[in-house]
Amino acid sequence: MHSIIDRSEWAEEPDKWLGEVQLGAHGGNLCLIFNLVAPGQGPRLHKHPYPETFIIRAGRALFTVGDETVEAGPGKIVVVPADTPHKFINPGPDVLETIDIHERGSFITEWLE
Repeated sequence: MHSIIDRSEWAEEPDKWLGEVQLGAHGGNLCLIFNLVAPGQGPRLHKHPYPETFIIRAGRALFTVGDETVEAGPGKIVVVPADTPHKFINPGPDVLETIDIHERGSFITEWLE
């Protein structure tokens, strides 16, 4: 059995890659977040009991992954291991576009700040 998920089921706006989908409800083992992050914005420190992968489509991100700081731009892929505290911020000046892949069919997030 396969699933086709219509954009109207996950997109916050019909013409933007912005929203999220938990594929466990459709038989998958991933969650996808499509982000558009304004300069100066980003999620606060958190961790998951599974790996999270970030694909940078446009803009730049400053990641904190454990004790390291990493900068990533278009075309870069950042993989955060399971149970590793992480966050990122868009240092600007452009909008940051990412696809975040959670290796689980539903979200589990522990917020640390």
